[in-house]
Amino acid sequence: MVKEAAAVVIAGIAGTIANGVAVALIVAPARIDLLLVPGRYGVAILVAAALPFLFRWLSGGATWISALLVLTVVPSLLAKLVFGAGAPWSLVLGLNAVYAVAAIAAYRVATKLATKHASEV
Repeated sequence: MVKEAAAVVIAGIAGTIANGVAVALIVAPARIDLLLVPGRYGVAILVAAALPFLFRWLSGGATWISALLVLTVVPSLLAKLVFGAGAPWSLVLGLNAVYAVAAIAAYRVATKLATKHASEV
């Protein structure tokens, strides 16, 4: 449980950093300041909390596709409908897909490392 929680936090942070760098590269270099907004990390970690459930309930390609969809669509809806992002939907979805891919990859690496470490102990 603690290892999954740590993996979720790592996923949220990695996804937020990847998203912030993508925004700076695609939108404007000055937007790198998004990396310094603590609330973005909090929201990203909460969204990444879906990963343990998705990986537990689904299998194979369905897991990866579902995780990509959830971690792209949920933060995009939040950005547009709650936080009032003025960027077009296509840009918001694309940038959140960067978050999703990085978060999923970080989560899988963190859980695999935790499992490997647990088996060695």
